[in-house]
Amino acid sequence: MNLSRTIGLVLIVAGVFVLWKRPTYATRQDVVRIGDFKATVDQREAVPALWGVAGVGAGTILLLVAGRRRDG
Repeated sequence: MNLSRTIGLVLIVAGVFVLWKRPTYATRQDVVRIGDFKATVDQREAVPALWGVAGVGAGTILLLVAGRRRDG
């Protein structure tokens, strides 16, 4: 299995994971800052589904290109 096929499979698996599980990441935002006092808010945001679709699409394209290069 060559490198482009491996990367294609990893992208497809990662894309399906993002679409299925919807992982989240944390962001911290300063809300109020007065002198030494600072209030922050931690927010959890989901990874956009578009990233999953893009991963599956890019992985599929890599697999197709790698297959054509080997056949042709």
